Amino acid sequence: MLPPRDSQPPTNLQAIRERHARSRASASPSESRFRRYVNRVKGACNKTTMVFEVGTRLLKDYDDDGGYVQVFDKDFDGFPQEVGFNNGLSPPRPDFAEGLEMMAFHPFTMIDEHVEGAVLYEDSPYSLTLPHLAGEWEAGGGRDMKKAELRSGYDKAALVYARNRALSFVGKLDPPGHAEVTTFTTDGTSLDFYAHYAALGEEGKVEYHQYRFQSVNVKDSHQSVNVKDSHQGHKDGWRGLRNQQDYARERSYALRDQIKEHWKRRCGRCPTGGGDAEMVEKAPDGGL
Repeated sequence: MLPPRDSQPPTNLQAIRERHARSRASASPSESRFRRYVNRVKGACNKTTMVFEVGTRLLKDYDDDGGYVQVFDKDFDGFPQEVGFNNGLSPPRPDFAEGLEMMAFHPFTMIDEHVEGAVLYEDSPYSLTLPHLAGEWEAGGGRDMKKAELRSGYDKAALVYARNRALSFVGKLDPPGHAEVTTFTTDGTSLDFYAHYAALGEEGKVEYHQYRFQSVNVKDSHQSVNVKDSHQGHKDGWRGLRNQQDYARERSYALRDQIKEHWKRRCGRCPTGGGDAEMVEKAPDGGL
């Protein structure tokens, strides 16, 4: 896994930035709402409180979509061990991940037997499956944000790996250097966004890139060169995060539809039980 300073920009960077800055139909947070946010973040005494205060005010929810869920602080205990980037390490455990439940792939609910790394939690028909967005929080700022950045790179390598395996299954990989997985890190003041993808390095080994494509200040204007005033920075962060959520949801459904359609074409029907996992040859290194 490459740190952000050594990661190369994705080939679709311009599209990512344009999508991130796109205006939204809903109204941005008001000045009074921003002031309430500042007061709440100032009073956050630990990370759990920070996750709640920031998440409930910046994140969008999809209450009308029961199959698309948010999960907080849970091990990816269903993710395979020893696939390269995670050799000898504990399972990834992001503070936040958002995506489809496994049941959203019905009737192709044996996806875990065909796409390695797709289903992230063991023994749960409602497991988060092939998410495209995750996030990390810190309460202390400064050096603690570097820890969040490091965790973000590790956690989201798992998302890239799973997406590449899924695309290998359907026989249609992303273009080289193309990023579709996004993460964010925040301490309630800074909000950084990263694009993630995998590529072969000079020695033929898979390298996981974590490219920071946007950094905004959602609380204090003087710490950021990207905004004119604090309220504007808050609105920029709110808009960008929700735009990333919407796109990740779109990509999750698109990949799900590709997988289900591929299975129908290949088998003439969706599986009703069991699984012919042997029919899918494993592609090395996450499909690269």
